[in-house]
Amino acid sequence: MSLVRIKDHLEAARAGGYAIPLIDVFEMQGARGTFDAIAEKQAPAIVAVYAHLIDLPDAEAFAAYLKMMAERVAAPVSVMLDHGENVEQCLKAISLGFTDVMYDGSKLPIAENVSKTLEVVAAARPLGIGVEAELGHVGNAADYADFAAKRQGFTDPESVVPFLEATGVDYLAVAFGTAHGVFKGDPQLDLELFKHIASLVDVPLVMHGGSGLTDEQFTAAIAAGVAKINVATNLVIGASKAMKKEAAGDAANLFTISTAARKAYKDGVGGVLELFGSAGKAAA
Repeated sequence: MSLVRIKDHLEAARAGGYAIPLIDVFEMQGARGTFDAIAEKQAPAIVAVYAHLIDLPDAEAFAAYLKMMAERVAAPVSVMLDHGENVEQCLKAISLGFTDVMYDGSKLPIAENVSKTLEVVAAARPLGIGVEAELGHVGNAADYADFAAKRQGFTDPESVVPFLEATGVDYLAVAFGTAHGVFKGDPQLDLELFKHIASLVDVPLVMHGGSGLTDEQFTAAIAAGVAKINVATNLVIGASKAMKKEAAGDAANLFTISTAARKAYKDGVGGVLELFGSAGKAAA
């Protein structure tokens, strides 16, 4: 087990009642802590690069580092592009050897979302690379009170089957009340909407924007059938706090501060793997 396409493991997660996390990483210390946790917990996982990072000059080097680490860990790990903003970013990730990519056309009219997603699928499928799309639109936490009350962006169940039939994506992100970023209120999940969508399809379903959720909300979403959950904001906040705390000490230096970031990621990811039920499922 090492670098893999994640689809088979997501199907096992849905069937087994647990979820596989996608962990967004932005630099080597967080990535190292993430792989440390995956190895310790013996869990399948996705280590992802956020879209804007794929356009940086060192994207190829960072991708090579993540793939090397994935090959060395004794657990199945996908290296994925998260929230590809355009087809070109997805094609670049494919060329760099990512095993999964997400094209996010959720802000587009459905017809355009379908056509651009199809371009990504056409490039990825012959190479055995998995593709995620988003239908509906997961908003930002700063606007949560407004869009949640109006149900803006919530996935229309009637559009799901036609979208999947038209695109053939391997797994699908849907919107049912979560939001990206730091919450200032209490997220309200429409689990009945999610359950209805889940009853219509066989593909694994994905939840984005879970940073403000309680442990109980995470477990309820997983029980409803969520197979993949993206995680970023909570880990970034935890690592930032750990670095600031370490930096305030008299003996702080570059090495102790970077170690604090790595340990924060390891502890945070380890907790996620336990909470989502994927710990110990490396051989599933």
